Amino acid sequence: MIQSETLELLEWSRLCQHLATFAATKLGVAAALDLQIPATQAETAELLAQTQEAYQLDNRPGGALAFEGIQDIGTSLQRAELQGLLSGEELLAIATTLAGARQLRRIIDSQPDVPTLKDLAAQLRTYPEIEQEIHRCIDDRAQVADRATPKLAGIRVQIRQLRDRIYQILQGILQRQSNAVQEQVITQRNARFVIPVKAPQKDAIPGIVHDSSASGATLYVEPHNTVNLNNQMRQFLRQEQVEEEAVRRALTEQVAVVKPDLDRLLVVVTTLDLATAKARYGFWLEANPPNFIELGNTELAANKGEIAEAENSENSENPKVQIPNLRSQITLRQLRHPLLVWQQQYEQGFPVVPIDLTIAPHIRVVAITGPNTGGKTVTLKTLGLAALMAKSGMFVPAREPVELPWFDNILADIGDEQSLQQSLSTFSGHIRRISRILAVLGNKSQAPEAENSNLSIPNSPQEDGEFTETQIAVSALPILKPKLQIPHSQFPIPKSLVLLDEVGAGTDPSEGSALAIALLQYLAQNSLLTVATTHFGELKALKYQDSRFENASVEFDDRSMQPTYRLLWGIPGRSNALSIAKRLGLLPSIVAEAQTYVGGASVDVNQVIAGLEAQRRKQETKAREATQLLQQTEKLHQEVSQKAAALKERERELKIAQEVAVNEAIGTAKSEIAQIIRRLQSGNQTAQKAQQATETLNQISQQHLPSRKAPAKPKPGFMPKVGDRIRIPSLGQTAEVLSGPDANEELSVRFGIMKMTVKLAEIESLDGQKPETKAQLAKIAAQAQATAKAKQAQSEVPKPNPEIAIRTANNTIDLRGARVSDAEIEVDRALSKAFEYGVLWIVHGKGTGQLRRGIHEFLDTHPQVSRYELASQKEGGGGVTIAFLK
Repeated sequence: MIQSETLELLEWSRLCQHLATFAATKLGVAAALDLQIPATQAETAELLAQTQEAYQLDNRPGGALAFEGIQDIGTSLQRAELQGLLSGEELLAIATTLAGARQLRRIIDSQPDVPTLKDLAAQLRTYPEIEQEIHRCIDDRAQVADRATPKLAGIRVQIRQLRDRIYQILQGILQRQSNAVQEQVITQRNARFVIPVKAPQKDAIPGIVHDSSASGATLYVEPHNTVNLNNQMRQFLRQEQVEEEAVRRALTEQVAVVKPDLDRLLVVVTTLDLATAKARYGFWLEANPPNFIELGNTELAANKGEIAEAENSENSENPKVQIPNLRSQITLRQLRHPLLVWQQQYEQGFPVVPIDLTIAPHIRVVAITGPNTGGKTVTLKTLGLAALMAKSGMFVPAREPVELPWFDNILADIGDEQSLQQSLSTFSGHIRRISRILAVLGNKSQAPEAENSNLSIPNSPQEDGEFTETQIAVSALPILKPKLQIPHSQFPIPKSLVLLDEVGAGTDPSEGSALAIALLQYLAQNSLLTVATTHFGELKALKYQDSRFENASVEFDDRSMQPTYRLLWGIPGRSNALSIAKRLGLLPSIVAEAQTYVGGASVDVNQVIAGLEAQRRKQETKAREATQLLQQTEKLHQEVSQKAAALKERERELKIAQEVAVNEAIGTAKSEIAQIIRRLQSGNQTAQKAQQATETLNQISQQHLPSRKAPAKPKPGFMPKVGDRIRIPSLGQTAEVLSGPDANEELSVRFGIMKMTVKLAEIESLDGQKPETKAQLAKIAAQAQATAKAKQAQSEVPKPNPEIAIRTANNTIDLRGARVSDAEIEVDRALSKAFEYGVLWIVHGKGTGQLRRGIHEFLDTHPQVSRYELASQKEGGGGVTIAFLK
């Protein structure tokens, strides 16, 4: 009973109505309006998987599920099972439903990564033979077609012929007796063809009068000439009816045979439609799929007396018990009330203010305080609907990640259950409902009655035998003592969510506060999570006495005197009753008078809370500024990255251009060298001509080889002077030189108000130049001396320059068309013969590139080859490889 009350209090039926608008079939609409809450987490996981896969299909091109032609044929199937006779419309609806189900299965089977929907689609049996037989016998007008049976076709031919004869006779009478006829039409009365005759001239057309007009001026007469023909028509029509019924009877029997499979088909189709409706509703809400938090165990140590009272069997000095605990915190960020979102979109409601719910794993009770009309009750309903939506396999309207437990029960006491008929006050109505909530949590969680009687209530007249309404209610509640008690029979505690609005309200504040404290202590031990709204200040202090309690409040703007509907965690709220009363129009004099009666302690507490709220607002402002700064930094980093990528691309393009220029220079040089070679080969080779050719080659090498060009003069080394600005990389500081480097290569610098001595090697100029130290100068001198000696040795022992490659018939080998294995042998022989030339041209052709790769791999490992490269375009390009010998 309390479960249905909770659904009513949370307005679950309204959410189901909104969900039904996204269904595509009548079956889906009915299922959405009567949406059932799963009883196990496994069922929820199955439903959630269906919704997620339907969501994936809806967002794929051509993957959305289509439900055209699917109708509610459940009643027809039941009548067929009871040997009833189905009409043509019903049979046609069955055929179109079978076709629609087949189309659904075809769409699902063609999509990847939807195993749950494929398991559902695999259960569809669509019986194409029945569908084809129905379409053969029933036409698009839901009438039995002539092609159904030869006998029916023959009967209808006779009917048409007979009708033509009757029309011919009646048309003749209409033309001959036009003065006696009221209107030139042929109509039917009692399934017999008649003509309208004027009442005063009925004797002009003898026959049977079947009907008359309302005024009596027209009589519908069947002439004697057509009586026998009409009798024959009635016989043929009866035969036609019997034959049509026989056809529909045969089709009905075929449907009745497969009724169990068709019932299952309706269930599967409804499930698919409901899953698609949930997915589309979630997309419209901008919702996200929930992740359910699993329960773990936490060891909790307690005092001896408490554990002994809880277990009555442990005598160890340090007893410990295990209690269920969430493995991670509940996270519902930017959570929105789905009904308010609908109201905003379609009913011109106010903008929806999202709330953030982040509850630590060990928290069992959250007490929400704050002003009236501030959004406390809406927060309860939003959380309750979010838990119900997640449990029903729907997406939750919150930002990812959506993490919350799977609750066995979601129980709520929201609103006023006052009833004059049942003699219930506001307080009594709340207590009745809370009692039903506690009964759901389990009778074994209740404490003995003797323990309940020990709860003392201040200023209660128990001595006089009189009991207040609160005391009577308390005596009916299974309230435990406030201290920690963990009966092992309770493990694990019920995974229930309890939502209490204005707990303990409607009675004396002191007694209501005591009742609320005891009730929340009990719920902390017997439910997974309890969220309660209250105005009692005593409940705000529970957080500081029990770590399982947490405070939250709805924010109130002191400047605008308006609630912001934002939820603040860790800070108790202020009721602001006087401020709200003044804003709602109460006389200012009354509000001012009431302000004088407010206790000083209450004012101090409100001031402290106001200070905490102001501090929190400052922190949130700083957090927003930090977030904005981070976003700007990320944007700047992205711009810098893009510029760096552009620079790299530019550098790559420059390298390519340089390579092209180098290749062109090499090609030009080789062309000039080839001309020299041809001149040598064309005439008599004398020593003088050879010397001239050598000198020309040296000139070409000086012109085209960068290594032969004179090196650029090095820039003079950086040496800091007094007053120069330098950088100290190790410190990340820019400093001013106070004194130049001494004999130990040390100098004094100043940055800010600090002075220090640094080594010459530890500084650099602002443009990144390093100063030349004595060690570096000595190293440069040694390198110059070694270079000079090397040049002198080279001039003494001249060596042939292998870089200037001259191609002749003796150092060229053609391997085009050869296998790689054969080519390796030929290359090895050619290398041994071309040693005196220092270079070998290998012509392998382009083709597939397999021969070129094989030759290059062979050259990589050959001991005589120093390097190799592809020839220029003029000499064969990628079809020729030049190997340089050591």
